[in-house]
Amino acid sequence: MRLLADSDAALPGLGFDTLLVMGGDELPLRAIDAGLVAAATALAANSRRVCSICTGAFILARAGLLDGHRATTHWQHAGLLARAYPGVSVEPDAIFVKDGRLFTSAGVTAGIDLALALLEDDHGEEMARTVAQSLLVFLQRPGGQSQFSPTLQAARPRTAMLRGVHDAIAADPAGDHSMPAMSARFAVSPRHLTRLFTNELGTTPAQFVATVRFDAAKTALDAGHSVSTTAGLAGYGNPESMRRAFVTRLGIPPRAYQQRFRSAQRPNATPASPSHERARQAAAAD
Repeated sequence: MRLLADSDAALPGLGFDTLLVMGGDELPLRAIDAGLVAAATALAANSRRVCSICTGAFILARAGLLDGHRATTHWQHAGLLARAYPGVSVEPDAIFVKDGRLFTSAGVTAGIDLALALLEDDHGEEMARTVAQSLLVFLQRPGGQSQFSPTLQAARPRTAMLRGVHDAIAADPAGDHSMPAMSARFAVSPRHLTRLFTNELGTTPAQFVATVRFDAAKTALDAGHSVSTTAGLAGYGNPESMRRAFVTRLGIPPRAYQQRFRSAQRPNATPASPSHERARQAAAAD
């Protein structure tokens, strides 16, 4: 794809109302070109506000523009951004972050959320709402980007015994995985088990069980199970407990998650006849 530029970033005094820095797949993987960092630094100095989409935050961070500020990027790279630039307060679940004149956003489509936020800043909520309605998108998307990311991303444990615990929990999320039960099952003390989880997985046994159950619930909902059935399969005591877990982790209840991410295809559905479809459309119009 060819990109045509109207100006050279090296021109003296060049600046903009809004500087928007794009992301790219290679930005988190290798050293960022010094010329790109210099261009971002110079243009930011002469722009009213500075924004990035997705991994464009790595350019701003490399230029030192995010030091002492809150920021976000795509969930796949948020951890790396935080480790590589400890002076940046990374918010991995945010769709976009505004900190003073700095705006950073998550993945590519989060650029739409960012654009609406900029529009609202400049022209008010009513204008932003009108544009959102025209685009058929949320003015403010409910939930954070965690709802789009896989939950379990930790490496498998190094210790054979802990791998056994890990696999037993993953194989049966609804089982009894209380600390006394796990300690007795694997003949270790609760303190030793907790130390292994902390050292190798960076979490506690209870937190790991909660994450496995949450991941199992998402999978069951994706497969089309009802909320009540999913609560049983995933090991939640009742649907209300699962609802609280979803709201805490994603900012949305289980039913809303399922409506967004379950496939629109219904393999077992019988196609509606034309008369039934007309009746449905009439009912929807009413």
